[in-house]
Amino acid sequence: MIQERIGKHMKIGVLIELFKDTNIDERFAELRSMGMESCQLVCWNREILHDDKVAEAVNVAVEKHGVHITAFWCGWEGRRVWDFYEGQLTLGLVPSDYRVERLKMLMEGSDFAKKIHVKDFATHVGYMPENPYDPKYEEVLVACKAIVEKCRENGQNFLFETGQETPVTLKRAIQDIEKALGKGHVGINLDPANLLMYGKANPVDALDVFGEYVMGIHGKDGCYPTDGHALGAEMPLGQGKVNYPAFIAKLKEVGYQRDITIEREISGEEQKKDILMAKEVLEKLI
Repeated sequence: MIQERIGKHMKIGVLIELFKDTNIDERFAELRSMGMESCQLVCWNREILHDDKVAEAVNVAVEKHGVHITAFWCGWEGRRVWDFYEGQLTLGLVPSDYRVERLKMLMEGSDFAKKIHVKDFATHVGYMPENPYDPKYEEVLVACKAIVEKCRENGQNFLFETGQETPVTLKRAIQDIEKALGKGHVGINLDPANLLMYGKANPVDALDVFGEYVMGIHGKDGCYPTDGHALGAEMPLGQGKVNYPAFIAKLKEVGYQRDITIEREISGEEQKKDILMAKEVLEKLI
């Protein structure tokens, strides 16, 4: 099966979001017309996770177009504000008001990923505390352990999306999960732009901290924040502060051989133009 393919060198794919009205056959045809053969699927709609017709449509389109879905990126319900203030209260599994229902949705997302034969399952966990003695750190860790165990049952890996925590905090969390559950089934989906946009780290240096855990990459670019309340700006790949020549070289150094999935957080023709430009930049480097 195509989903079992593991590339021996980096390939370039693109992020595709699943909505209720998404024609996945058309999206995969467009992906192939752009000269790519892999994607990460993203879904924030809980109803879709229970729709077997959507899962079947994805499976049919995968076989028809020869597309490799490298990861299923699962969102979560409830209010979400992408900044440094409200974000602390609304994002991921950190806010206790949302944690139970979001954990349930992520479990459902893992089951959906199994239906479409995807082995890597990713999400944002939220602003994990730097202080391991902060009660919320242990609370979030308990939730993450439950997701890792669910992924293990489904033959999957759980990937933390980078951004809202420093590299050392993320590595500590993974190590603490491994102490409890043993090695395996947990890793990182590294978004280099997020590390910059949240002001958490230089992504090249971050690979020295957690490189061995990286199992997915978002090809995205951005800038450091210049306002203490707001994230840095996302930019077309090659126009932000991610040093892609150094980043790709470092990925090769740490032995990364999986795909790079281009993400551009706008829509329409401008998005497609920026994706193709990003593909051109990355192809020269990999």
